[in-house]
Amino acid sequence: MKKDARLHLIRILQNAHAGELAAAYAYRGHWKSVKNSDEKEGIKKIEAEEWEHRENNRKWLEVLGAKPRPFREKVFWTIGRTLGVLCFVSGWFFPMYFAGRLESQNTEEYKTAAKFAKELEMHECFAELMEMSAKELEHEEFFRRVVANHRLLPLTRKFFRWS
Repeated sequence: MKKDARLHLIRILQNAHAGELAAAYAYRGHWKSVKNSDEKEGIKKIEAEEWEHRENNRKWLEVLGAKPRPFREKVFWTIGRTLGVLCFVSGWFFPMYFAGRLESQNTEEYKTAAKFAKELEMHECFAELMEMSAKELEHEEFFRRVVANHRLLPLTRKFFRWS
C-alpha cells in the first residue's frame, strides 16, 4: 500500500536525518582524538559523507512533504556531541568498533528506505538511497579493517555481535 510505504519512508528518513547528525559529530570528535594520520583522514572523510547524507535525507523529506523531528534532532545532537568528547577518554578501539557496527546497521536501513522509495516509484530517491547504502558499507569496511587485528575484537564480537 503506497500510503504505508510513504509513512515508512518518512520515518526512516527522519531517523536517518537525526542519526547522521549524531554520527557526524561523533566522528568529528573521533578524528580529533586519533593519532594515526591515515585513520584521521579516513574518519574526516566519513564525517563529510555523513553531512552529505543528512542533506540528502532532508531533501527527500521535503519532497515527501515532511520535516525532521525536532525532539529527535536535539537528542541525537546531544548523543553525537557526547560520543565525540568520549572518544578522548575511551581509548582507540571501542569508538572504532562501534562506529563500524553502526555503519553496518545504516547500510541495511538505507536499503529498506530504498525499497519503500521504489514502491512509491521515486526512482531518483531509490538510486540515491542505494548510493548512500553503498557508502555506509564503505564506512563499515574502513572500521572493520582498522580493528581487524585488535586483541579485544574476539571478546567484543561475542558481546556486541558485529562480525
